Amino acid sequence: MTQLFTSKNGGKKLEEKELDLSTREQLKKIITRNEGKAGALTRVLQQAQGLIGYLPLTVQKFISEQMKLPLNEVYGLASFYSYFTMVPKGKHTIRVCLGTACYIRGGQRIIDNLENELEIKPGDTTKDGKFSLDVVRCLGCCGLAPIIAVDENIHRRVSPVKIKEILDSYD
Repeated sequence: MTQLFTSKNGGKKLEEKELDLSTREQLKKIITRNEGKAGALTRVLQQAQGLIGYLPLTVQKFISEQMKLPLNEVYGLASFYSYFTMVPKGKHTIRVCLGTACYIRGGQRIIDNLENELEIKPGDTTKDGKFSLDVVRCLGCCGLAPIIAVDENIHRRVSPVKIKEILDSYD
């Protein structure tokens, strides 16, 4: 069964995080509020991730037990949608566009440079918890390619030379 829970985050074992009483109570309230509604599991997972910041295996097990759903159904939904994450995210999320325009204009070089600068791969978070790195297919700014988004800030016509300056502008 462990194998089921290792695929989304590059083969890393998902974190087992003990839930404190307060978190358990808040999750129970989320589940109760959504009982019987269409898409209840999706709503519960969204709100649980909003509460905790991600969906560790312990949270998925708790939701499974409380909603009386098989764990593989909860995990299946959490691993299907890219919105959900099973690993903690950094204070700032960097999204690098690899849509056609960005890719042609050097998007992969941007990713390579960020990997070297931050010492992480896409899907990972820096050791200090400051940055997470993600790859997306389009941010809707093709005329400004290549682009990256740091949180909600769009950085246009990014070059490997600009990466350090961009990173240094975030605390």
